[in-house]
Amino acid sequence: MKKIATCAAALSMGATMAMADMTNGEITVVVLTDMSSSYSDTSGRGSVAGAELAVEDFAREHPDIKVRVLNADHQNKADIGVLKAREMIDTQGADVFVDISNSAVSLAVQTIVRDADRAVIHVGSATAAIFGEACTPTGAMWLYDTDSLSEGLGRAIIAEGGDSWFFISADYAFGKAMEASMTRILGEMGGTVKGAVRHPINNTDYSSFVLQAQESGAKVVGFFNASGDTVNSLKAAGEFGLAQQGQKMAAPLFYIQSAKAVGPELAQGLQYMAGYYWDRDEPSRAFAERFSKKMGGGVPSEAHAGTYSATLHYLRAAAAAQSDSGKTVMAKMKEMPVDDFFAPGAMVRADGRLQNDMYLVEVKKPSEITGEWDILKVIRTMPAQDILMPLEKSKCPMVNN
Repeated sequence: MKKIATCAAALSMGATMAMADMTNGEITVVVLTDMSSSYSDTSGRGSVAGAELAVEDFAREHPDIKVRVLNADHQNKADIGVLKAREMIDTQGADVFVDISNSAVSLAVQTIVRDADRAVIHVGSATAAIFGEACTPTGAMWLYDTDSLSEGLGRAIIAEGGDSWFFISADYAFGKAMEASMTRILGEMGGTVKGAVRHPINNTDYSSFVLQAQESGAKVVGFFNASGDTVNSLKAAGEFGLAQQGQKMAAPLFYIQSAKAVGPELAQGLQYMAGYYWDRDEPSRAFAERFSKKMGGGVPSEAHAGTYSATLHYLRAAAAAQSDSGKTVMAKMKEMPVDDFFAPGAMVRADGRLQNDMYLVEVKKPSEITGEWDILKVIRTMPAQDILMPLEKSKCPMVNN
């Protein structure tokens, strides 16, 4: 009995010490995301739900550590993102920011978070600069990036003969980074860029852009945008009959919600890279069921699932480190393997990039669909080591120095 009492006391003391090292006696998770604009369907409220589900699971492991989840809408504007991040740090004691889902906002927030010794885990953002030249010891990158999307999808299409491209790109960090990555790969594989146009976020009319792509004679039209912009540009491409005229459409950054919005008649056969698909295996289906109950329907996007994973891994690392210092927790995150359905066993590299596998998926034909969200089929797994930029080529100062 004395031994049991001693163990119980030690456990209680450990929990007390852990709480004592947390600012204000709790961990504050802020989902900094798009709650009202183009990316709100694929991030937004669903990312908040993903973070809350992670907190539920963490609470079962560490019931004595208090965690709260807040959210802030950056409205897809870097200056507002910075303002919201500072506000959450100064008034709410934010410890970690997750999701973001906008490359320009991510880059702007990264330095603010570093200087405040908080952590940020970029989930739906894609520019590789986040863990490259703009890397910090308090930042991490989940899900995908411009290089992995290009390497996985781009090389597959080029190898099948799609060696001339026209780019329709969003005029912000992600679109520009995708252009650079795909141009590099085309050059390495003997391909050519026939032309490129850029559009502002939340654009409504893509007719002129699609016509330029059509007139270019490119074998492949790459849509380097996201969410509502991708949906609208693909619909325009369908109206002008690009696919019927022999041009292949490629959308490296695409979501199941976007495939449903475009419709299988227009999107069928479209291939893209996904970090998560709800019907891929039993653990993925189990998470999707929990998510659907919490949201009142629907299925999680890969950003929703990634936000769950990022939040849970941060919380476990904070508990293990008994700290909420951004630098301390991030160092612990790099020591611990991820343990969830999203990226089982994956490690975070020295530059902050999670080494997660991705999946080449294809939108099903209407005749193949058996349910509302039975939209995709997994073609094959793309191992992390085959699609991520090698660490030795990293532009991250923390790696090279």
